[in-house]
Amino acid sequence: MGTMNISLPDSLKEYVDEQVGQGGYGTSSEYVRELIRKDQDRKRLRGLILQGAASGLADPVDSKYFESLRVRVRTSRK
Repeated sequence: MGTMNISLPDSLKEYVDEQVGQGGYGTSSEYVRELIRKDQDRKRLRGLILQGAASGLADPVDSKYFESLRVRVRTSRK
């Protein structure tokens, strides 16, 4: 595992220390790792949303669509 040292203004360090104490994190490193993971997840989700938006229009979601889903589920269980 790599090591990274960061400098924070006192107000941000105090905030991190509060979050560690209140959020169930053992160390400030755990808190920062969780923030980085959440940022990665947010970026992945944003990419998927943009990909979906660029993919064009989908078929309408109506009663026929839902019935086709039901049929697929029923046949996949057999």
